[in-house]
Amino acid sequence: MYRSMEYGDTARVIKPSDPVEYRLGTVTDVRYSTPHTTHARRYTLRFPNGIERSYPAATVKRVTRADDRAAMEAALTAACVALRFACRIAHDYDADLSAGTASLLRRLVDLTRLRLGLTLDPANPAWPPTRDQNGGDQ
Repeated sequence: MYRSMEYGDTARVIKPSDPVEYRLGTVTDVRYSTPHTTHARRYTLRFPNGIERSYPAATVKRVTRADDRAAMEAALTAACVALRFACRIAHDYDADLSAGTASLLRRLVDLTRLRLGLTLDPANPAWPPTRDQNGGDQ
């Protein structure tokens, strides 16, 4: 069943076109197709930097902070995989570049562990450990 978003719901633009639209926004206005319907036509989102923008309803999706966390974990895991491959290539290319890339990888692993509680394994970063319902590692 269709249910439009309401004031205060959090949402994200489906296909962001600039850095602002990658952020989680809060619904501040809902425009309906007719006065007597619940089918939203447009949403106005306020982003954390204070910018407000209006979007057609089809280009916005409802998300929560939990969805945000899942997206962040996926993005950081993908970054870890990319840095791992860059380290392997840089090892044969240039010693200074190799050391710098390895440093970035170590910082990424430390950051995810400290701020998100996510343990990335640089030897196999594509499969982070699963979490139980209480948020602990299994």
